[in-house]
Amino acid sequence: MTLASSSVPAADPAELLALGARLAGRAGAAISAERGGRTSVRVKSTPTDHVTAADLASDAAIRALLAAERPQDGLLCEEGDGVEPATGLRWVVDPLDGTVNHVHGVPHISVSVACEAYLGGVWTATVGVVLDVTRGELFTGVRGGGSRLDDRPIRVTDPVPLARSLVATEFGYSAASRERQATALVRVAPQVGDVRSTGSSALDLCWVAAGRLDGYYEDELARWDWSAGRLIVEEAGGVVTEHGAGVLAGGPDLHRALHGLLDTTG
Repeated sequence: MTLASSSVPAADPAELLALGARLAGRAGAAISAERGGRTSVRVKSTPTDHVTAADLASDAAIRALLAAERPQDGLLCEEGDGVEPATGLRWVVDPLDGTVNHVHGVPHISVSVACEAYLGGVWTATVGVVLDVTRGELFTGVRGGGSRLDDRPIRVTDPVPLARSLVATEFGYSAASRERQATALVRVAPQVGDVRSTGSSALDLCWVAAGRLDGYYEDELARWDWSAGRLIVEEAGGVVTEHGAGVLAGGPDLHRALHGLLDTTG
């Protein structure tokens, strides 16, 4: 990427946020229309890493709306080829976060949409939208403008004692990844109040922002898994940092405590 920071166009965050919500809404409708067909179209990295008709329908709905509304922007997306930006903006999208849940009929899936600007040589999320497809909840964040669940402002829980905290984590697809992540969990689980694994990292982050979870970590993620959720957590008063190839998120106090535990695991 060789875009100069000066190439960032004047874009109203409110307009970008509105488009992000429309993208998520169209994608959610496409997923819901495919709920009867949960079998894989194909698998990717392992036999449990599915792509379904719903993933592809959601991806197509997002691409069609972006092509109509902002055809010069870039696209970084889990399914299909990316689009290089002719502007200083790109959309970072997970069309269906929680595909394994979807395949098994577990009603906990989401669409994650972030709009990132190329500022100072770094891609930075300016708006983030995550739609809980089943519950119809819409989590949003605007850099410098706070985070919301539907029309209600949200905040992380802080402070919360480590021993009473509810922490989420997720697991990679390969056996080697799961062995490494299990080692970390053995250290974390006895120190916290309880642990959850919901199957959607985007919703884990949003639930941290809304105070439903106190913390979340995962060491193996793609950018589309966390770009929107990271902004939503940060704008809700939380701290998000890199953790391996993933992220660690929580209120400031709990983030420090979890970072100490996870650092020890190597």
